[in-house]
Parts: sequence; C-alpha cells; structure tokens
Amino acid sequence: MRYSREHKQETHDRIVKKASVRLREKGAHGIGVADLMKEAGLTHGGFYAHFDSREALVIEAFGYAMDRSMEHWRKQSDQVAPEKQFAQIVETYLSALHRDNPGHGCSIPALGAEIARESPKTRKAFAGKLDEMVEMMTDLIPNMPRKAARKQAIGTLATMAGTMLLARIAGSSELSDEVLKAGKDSALEGAKREPKPTAVKKAKQN
Repeated sequence: MRYSREHKQETHDRIVKKASVRLREKGAHGIGVADLMKEAGLTHGGFYAHFDSREALVIEAFGYAMDRSMEHWRKQSDQVAPEKQFAQIVETYLSALHRDNPGHGCSIPALGAEIARESPKTRKAFAGKLDEMVEMMTDLIPNMPRKAARKQAIGTLATMAGTMLLARIAGSSELSDEVLKAGKDSALEGAKREPKPTAVKKAKQN
C-alpha cells in the first residue's frame, strides 16, 4: 500500500516527537530503534523508510527538543515586560516542574554529557542548536553591548543547566530543592547586575 507524501511526513514527525521525549527520559543509548518505533505505533522494519541511520534520528530528535525548549522560552518571556524576560526564563527553567519532567524539558542537562561522547556530526548539530539558545537569551538582555550580553547569556545558561543536572541527581528531595534555589539565586544575581551603557548611549549623553 502506497502512502501519500503528507502521510509519510506526518509519520516521520511522529517518530521524531516520540523519540525526543524518550531520549530525554532514557538517554541517547537507553532506548533502541525497535522501542522507538513501537512508541510511534510502527514496526521496526519501517525505520529505514524514514531515516538513514539511528544517528540521523537522534540528531533530528535532539533538534526538535531544543526547538521546543526555545519555543517554550518565547511563550514564557512574552508574558512579562521586556526587562523581566531574562529572569522569567531563569525562574521557569529552575523549577521543580522542569526537574521532575525531563522528557519534556531541556536537552542540555538531560543529554549533554552523552552528546559530548557522540560523533562529531552529532556534536556539531547539537552545538548549532546550543548557539541558537545562547543567541535567544542574549536578545533578552537589554541595554548591554552585544558581546557582554552574550557572555552573560552563556554564563547563565551554563549555571541553569548545571543546576538542573545536580537537582536531578539529588532527586525530589530537600537537597534537590536547595540546589534549585541556590542555582536560581546565582543566575538571577547576574541578571540583576546594572548593565554598562552602550557606546551609542554614551555618544548621546555627550
């Protein structure tokens, strides 16, 4: 039976979506192709009709997960005033809800350590999405030179991801809550620092 191109694309997208959740829950090597296909309601034999290799699926699933994280960030930041958007991302990210739902959360704390051991192709794809995340966070830092804002965005993202990783290691416990609070305070402290005026503003003042 021949399926339409639209049907094939819908099936492809369903596999990627299911895989993105399971990979974040189980890890890059914690679930096999047969299990992923079963999750999508398909047989193992149909896998290569959609992907050249397992690596191809993993890369696409990572990308999908990262895109969903950024989409979530946009929705969260749109709910508050521009000067509060950066802090809003930090607050939402370093929450018990995010900690307890890795399958629907950020890929960096869920899969970052494993990605570092993957092939150069996979790491390059992941790095590209990571850079998009950094750029998005940089855009949310107002009244600061771009280079300085990007530096702060990288430092904050590193704090957020590292905090979430430690909080999950500690589990849903008092220590885990303590880790989340400490990481959140540290990240927000950086966000509250008084930014230096840009060269353009200095020129206007003169």
